[in-house]
Amino acid sequence: MAQRAERADAVRNREAVLAAADALFAASTSPKSVSMDDIAAAAGVGKGTLFRRFGDRAGLIGALIASRLEPLQQAVREAQEAGGSAARQRVKDLLDAALRFKIENRNLMSAAEDAGLSSPYQAEHYGSWHDLLRVALTQVPGVRDADFTAHALLAAIRADLVVHLIDDLKMTSEDLRSSLAAHIDNVLGDTSDPPGTRSES
Repeated sequence: MAQRAERADAVRNREAVLAAADALFAASTSPKSVSMDDIAAAAGVGKGTLFRRFGDRAGLIGALIASRLEPLQQAVREAQEAGGSAARQRVKDLLDAALRFKIENRNLMSAAEDAGLSSPYQAEHYGSWHDLLRVALTQVPGVRDADFTAHALLAAIRADLVVHLIDDLKMTSEDLRSSLAAHIDNVLGDTSDPPGTRSES
């Protein structure tokens, strides 16, 4: 019984820490200013708990990103498996979902870069997005290298680019999403999927 209680407390602590960190990064205009001390105080746990659980600030930020992304990526996977929409539209929907996440969580993503997670290619969530996109691209007529094309399209929604366009150049979210859709058409060609190319569920 004691072990069960300890595990439950650990789960509650982890959730409290992630929720506190999420709120602090979302409210901060300077992600660098959110410290481990701030997060521990907001979560009501000792600073040592954070380091034991997550290793360091970068580990905590990575865990927070993963926790926020998992429901979204699961929904995207389920939509792809269900089929129904044309392959090109699935590519657009997937990238739009990823872009909206980057826009809504750009402070958190900036914090990840500041914490030493600047290379998206080493992040687990990048691999998940790439795999989903690559599979969708293999079903789009005319795409000769789905693997590279997936990397190239994901480069268009790097967190640092999203921050620059939204916060520095004051581009609206709607305009950015529209520009991304146009870019996808440029990459894939502007023709619609010919009849008979819809994926089978």
